[in-house]
Amino acid sequence: MVKHVVLMQKKSETSEAQMDELMSQLAALKKAIPDIRDFQGGKNVSIEGMARGYTHGFVMTFDSTEKIAAYLPHPEHKKAGARVKELCDSVLVMDF
Repeated sequence: MVKHVVLMQKKSETSEAQMDELMSQLAALKKAIPDIRDFQGGKNVSIEGMARGYTHGFVMTFDSTEKIAAYLPHPEHKKAGARVKELCDSVLVMDF
């Protein structure tokens, strides 16, 4: 199993409602793309003060890095990625 972790820093002009819609769009990828085994995501609620401006995040589970490579060019992923770029100043991605 490989975890695909994405942290997002919303733009100051991006509303919480827009981010809620984005998170719903990202969660819907699990139904659209069979290689996504699991999805969890939401708004940062950490009290540690170490978020460095990242406001939202999600984790997807895949069977392998090859499955992630197949997911990346998928049209629904491209559409969601474009929306992330519209609404967020910064994005951090890590797979493990």
